[in-house]
Amino acid sequence: MSSWGELLGREHRASVIVMAGGVALYATNVYLTTSLLPNAVSDIGGEELYSWTMTVFLVASVISSMLVSRSLARFGARASYSAGFLGFAAGTVVAAASPTMVVMLVGRGLQGLAAGLLAGLGFAVVRTVLPAHLWQRAIALMSAMWGVGNVIGPVVGGFFAQLGLWRGAFVLLAAISLALVALTFRALPSRGGEDSAADPVPWISLALLTSTAAAVSVASIVDGVAMVVLLGVAALTAAAFIVYERSAPDSVLPAMTYSGRSPLRWIYLSIIVLAVVSTVETFIPLFGQRIGGLSPLAAGFLGAAISWGWTIASIWSSGVDTDRMRRVVRVAGPIVLGGGLGVYALLQLADPSGPVIAGWYIALLVAGCGIGMAMAHWFTAGMRVSTDDAEATQASAGLNTSQLIANAFGSALAGVLVSLGGDDIVSSARILGFGFAAIALLAVVVAFREFAAARAWRSEKVDA
Repeated sequence: MSSWGELLGREHRASVIVMAGGVALYATNVYLTTSLLPNAVSDIGGEELYSWTMTVFLVASVISSMLVSRSLARFGARASYSAGFLGFAAGTVVAAASPTMVVMLVGRGLQGLAAGLLAGLGFAVVRTVLPAHLWQRAIALMSAMWGVGNVIGPVVGGFFAQLGLWRGAFVLLAAISLALVALTFRALPSRGGEDSAADPVPWISLALLTSTAAAVSVASIVDGVAMVVLLGVAALTAAAFIVYERSAPDSVLPAMTYSGRSPLRWIYLSIIVLAVVSTVETFIPLFGQRIGGLSPLAAGFLGAAISWGWTIASIWSSGVDTDRMRRVVRVAGPIVLGGGLGVYALLQLADPSGPVIAGWYIALLVAGCGIGMAMAHWFTAGMRVSTDDAEATQASAGLNTSQLIANAFGSALAGVLVSLGGDDIVSSARILGFGFAAIALLAVVVAFREFAAARAWRSEKVDA
């Protein structure tokens, strides 16, 4: 049996802080930047490039997330994390010192490259720095950091913006990143895996997947026909990526992803579905202000309700340690998520009363619990899918890449669903809620496919 006391005890505390800190920096930076950008634009100009601050960061993070396993193999955990934290600090300093929006975008690109690496390293390094019985709690803690970032980011960013010192928020992030560098040298091993250190970079796969991420990211900031065309381009490049990877000599994802009975593809797909649905929070504050007449702060907390539920359920479900209960949680999660979003959609009414608005908070909190209780267990399932260290490290890195790609696609899909409501904001909220609820329930089907594939995979290994 594992316990939080053991995970956070003297022996493992430093390494756990480094792994959780990498994910927390990524998540906090996303929400912090969103909250202070209006002030930055009023100071340095460049309003026409406003949307690109997220697009550049997202595409850069997707690129680096696909190189996690190779970075670990070639340089080891200590050097990889140090490079990530130092790169993040450098990009953050550039953003803080930006005299123009163009320079800001350069800093955001550097941040993204480092953040994508940091967000993925934890899920790969945990296998080597912690005993197997602590993996589930460690994954739950790292998963919970997304929720923590959604709460802390807007608070910190809003505080510095309120003081007229938006650059100070970036300086604070850079200082935290440098402090984590010092801790990394004490906490993590330095040696890489010599056997796979010479693996070449899969440039074609990276180009195809990066094109997918770029097309989806740009689709989220345009309207009408252009959005549809870009989503079509993203679908085609994603399909080309899968076709190429199946026979590529050098691939981003492990070869077992495409093996006939491997459960890994279904694990990735489950994470993608949950991550796509989690992006519903992008529009929740807008609906809170436009439909409920909430203040920006109250509407922000409405959006954060999903993250609170995510964090609570991640921690709560980490104690599940039997295979049967893990399967139950992985199925129950998307059901709870879909149910919460369905109730939220039903409660979208013109001129809502106080109890109805309270119902929004409760429904979104429940929906977040559905994500939290399932997501961490899918990550752990991906880590356990292979006993080969090199293959397991590559599979673990692919988990994070899947989540980041899904975040990009989900944001664009949310924009499409909202646009279907036209000028009626209540209809837009209902369409988004019901649409994402339906997508969430697809994860139930995927879960049962994974269970069947896992049984067949184990039987195949036994027969071999």
